[in-house]
Amino acid sequence: MAGRSSREWRGRGSVAANRSDAGLVADMSALDGPGFNAADLAPAVRDFYEHTSSYRLEVWTGWRPIFWMGGELVARYFGRRVEQLALPMRPLDGARGMDSTITVITGADGRQCEAAWLRTLRSTGDFVYSGCYSTRHRPGADRASVHVAFPLEEGNVQVFLRPDIDHDGSLWLRSPGEGFGTDGAYVVVNDRGRTFAACPPLREEFHVWVDDEGVLRTDHQLSLWSAAVVRFHYRLDRTQADGSLPVSGRGRSLAGLTTSLAACADARDSAQPVTPT
Repeated sequence: MAGRSSREWRGRGSVAANRSDAGLVADMSALDGPGFNAADLAPAVRDFYEHTSSYRLEVWTGWRPIFWMGGELVARYFGRRVEQLALPMRPLDGARGMDSTITVITGADGRQCEAAWLRTLRSTGDFVYSGCYSTRHRPGADRASVHVAFPLEEGNVQVFLRPDIDHDGSLWLRSPGEGFGTDGAYVVVNDRGRTFAACPPLREEFHVWVDDEGVLRTDHQLSLWSAAVVRFHYRLDRTQADGSLPVSGRGRSLAGLTTSLAACADARDSAQPVTPT
């Protein structure tokens, strides 16, 4: 994948790494529709999504005790091996914050169609998330959702998040998982040329907001059914990004970028009728 960074990517677009102004979404108005108008977002919230690479992330983690051991096993024996979901398990794991790298994928018309977002712990360089972000219309949906694809072995996890704007201009992203074909999480598996999908009982909720001191923050909760598993709190500070790779993850960031771009490719390839299981 590294050799393709300046060439056509699977004939579908071009890859532009380390752009200082890169965002997860080129324009939040792509999500406009009944009940959602990007113009109503707080300026800082919109700026974060459209210029994500200009922000420094600080993170705090709170695990529900009953789920802590499961998270530790996933992070230790799965997450670090596949460079995905190596979640911070202890409060001090994220004490030095989180580095992030955005790689923009443009279509034949030169417009951004997707963005690969690689996040690593600044203290260890371990990959926390490596995903592909875009906006997608589900069949029958009244407006677009935020779509995230995370690469896994022989497949990926795809999450459709429904956006809503609160009265204070803050942004809510939710994946309620109310059934196949709705906003929620999907595990997509490729097996001998066939693609299968299932809906795990995984729920996510993000709240991106500006506090009383003008600081941009995010609350992220991951749940199984209605039981909260882990909560993340982020402080997001805008910086003068120079586009350079983080020192802590410099030696391994290219591999993580490869998995992010692979997720984009797999998500596109599996964005076709699949067999519910």
